[in-house]
Amino acid sequence: MSDQPTFSFDEASPRFVDAAPVAPRKAAGPSKGAEDHRLKHRDRLRARFTEGGADAVPDYELLEMILYGAILRGDTKPLAKRLIAQFGDLNHVLAAPEARLKEVDGVGAKVIFQLKLIEATGHRMARAKVIQKPILSSWDALLEYCQTAMAHRDLEQFRVLYLDRKNVLVADEAQANGTVDHVPVYPREVVKRALELNATALILVHNHPSGDPTPSEADVQMTFAMRDAAGVFNIAIHDHLVIGKARELSFRAEGYL
Repeated sequence: MSDQPTFSFDEASPRFVDAAPVAPRKAAGPSKGAEDHRLKHRDRLRARFTEGGADAVPDYELLEMILYGAILRGDTKPLAKRLIAQFGDLNHVLAAPEARLKEVDGVGAKVIFQLKLIEATGHRMARAKVIQKPILSSWDALLEYCQTAMAHRDLEQFRVLYLDRKNVLVADEAQANGTVDHVPVYPREVVKRALELNATALILVHNHPSGDPTPSEADVQMTFAMRDAAGVFNIAIHDHLVIGKARELSFRAEGYL
């Protein structure tokens, strides 16, 4: 930095004079009172959650706290409420596609990362209850996992659960993603993968974004095609689950299989 003095020009008397130093301006930001209120609000929410668990806070407040990881300063309540208003509930917020999340004012890369991190954690926790476990004795956990992973998706997804000869789940794989009312399925590829895994039985799963799990005629025909293709290699189709918003439908229970 230069040691040289600074000068200004005095218009009233045409001469140079020493310029008074100019104090740097402080950046605008929240007042101390607003910041104290925000911190106290966050502390109250944390205390309520710690003492009462998830049941002690509604969806938007749980979402508020999730957003703390992305928004270190500032009030997260308005954004939480906008997200709930846009998507309906916390599950739909977490499952929303990135493109749709970006349409909400205040959602940037950090917010999307935080939401998708929580979504992935929930899926992993639900999946851990069923993977490498006998499916027939973990059926309720399987249904819970399918609901968690698929019920709130905006597009159809087709998954295959591969079982060994003891009906232990050895692999859970998404085979294809589709549109709001259709997903392409290729029995040949599913059977090929089953042979690679030495699977002896399959459970087919797909979701209906409309919320109604009633199978379409195309669903029924695809299931029969899959059953016939797998049967050539003595691979059984234990069930085909259609996941709706609030309930699921079992082809086996409905008499299709």
